Amino acid sequence: MPEAPGQPSRRIALLLEYEGTRYAGSQLQANAPTVQGELEAAVRKVTGEEARSAFAGRTDAGVHALGQVAAFSTASALPADTIRNALNAWLPEDIAVRAAADVDAAFDPRRHALRRGYRYTVLNRRARPVLDRRFVWHVPQPLDVDAMDRAARSLEGERDFAAFAAAPEHARSSTVRRLECFRVRREGERVLCDAVANAFLPHQVRRMVGALVEVGLGRMTPERYASLLDTAPSSAGPAAPARGLTLLWVEYARPLFADAGPERAGGGPGPA
Repeated sequence: MPEAPGQPSRRIALLLEYEGTRYAGSQLQANAPTVQGELEAAVRKVTGEEARSAFAGRTDAGVHALGQVAAFSTASALPADTIRNALNAWLPEDIAVRAAADVDAAFDPRRHALRRGYRYTVLNRRARPVLDRRFVWHVPQPLDVDAMDRAARSLEGERDFAAFAAAPEHARSSTVRRLECFRVRREGERVLCDAVANAFLPHQVRRMVGALVEVGLGRMTPERYASLLDTAPSSAGPAAPARGLTLLWVEYARPLFADAGPERAGGGPGPA
């Protein structure tokens, strides 16, 4: 039975893993299933409270996460590990709380994040995938990964990424981001596109990868790819399918989950 609700006095941070296939994204929506909606329903069952959760980053419909960070306030006296276990008992099988910890009452997982790491996975082989079809973009034609990596590196730095983003919700929102690392490498049949930035614009990684595949197919030069930064807002792409994208980690000034390794603690190194 949930505890009787009281005045929220604690802030709990959660490290979430989820498969985004059947969700309309991470952020709460009125008439569609979302990760936030499932999490808040589980919190309500565990604590008896109507607690609004906050997420470190918004993921699109179909995008997955290995290291999403969320937080909510509660009056529950349950230990953080017990809250983790109880939430997992109520969450659906495609969402799990990997770790939970008490944090400062003012903790905001989005505003306090220093940087985020995403990985996009392309399956580059002739045969279509079966077992991991919900987690990769299948490109059957050979890809020039060296050219893709050169093109990706050309975007690194603090730049205006409006061309690679969906239209902003607010007209005056800044589209400047600091892309610390953008690298491409092959591991067997998989082409891994790793991006690290202080923050990302909506659809930014998917559009950057979609255009990178054009480079890999020989339809665009690395030099032309770099020049896409100077094109009209939302013109670069095409956007790669959402299913190949995973939020790997979110980094903070101090690890949130002391009993975990770097990845589980919500942070991690840049791509190799």
